[in-house]
Amino acid sequence: MYKAVIPAMVVAGATGAAMLPTAAHAAGPVQFASDVFVERFQPAPGGRTARVLERADLLRPGDRVIFVVNWKARRNSAFTVTNPMPRTIAFESTSDGAEHVSVDGGRTWGPLEALTVREAGGRQRRALPDDVTHLRWRVGAPIAMLGTGKITYRGVVR
Repeated sequence: MYKAVIPAMVVAGATGAAMLPTAAHAAGPVQFASDVFVERFQPAPGGRTARVLERADLLRPGDRVIFVVNWKARRNSAFTVTNPMPRTIAFESTSDGAEHVSVDGGRTWGPLEALTVREAGGRQRRALPDDVTHLRWRVGAPIAMLGTGKITYRGVVR
């Protein structure tokens, strides 16, 4: 099984954060490329609202971001994709719900609803999306045989 760590972006600045998506890297038969978009809503004809995705150049607290990780496999065996969540982004959801998450820096993994977090006072509570530090997907052999795929997930700028 191949495990790739994908640095999806770097966030800099305190108030207006600039996002710099970086190409994910992997040695061998799986290649990755990642993009980061800001989701905005604007008035549309007929009193409707249109959803617009823009490349993430400048971010503000509260901005909703969409991460897209494209992969290209040159083999037909399973692999795992692991992505750290930047501290300035609060995890929201994924496109398929098939991910496992970590709330402790990648030491333990599972579905979000199965994880707990120990608070400063020692009390344990159920993990929340805001606690997610890493995301992980297993791409099985039948999907890897397709040769290409896409993983998307959402977050909110803190």
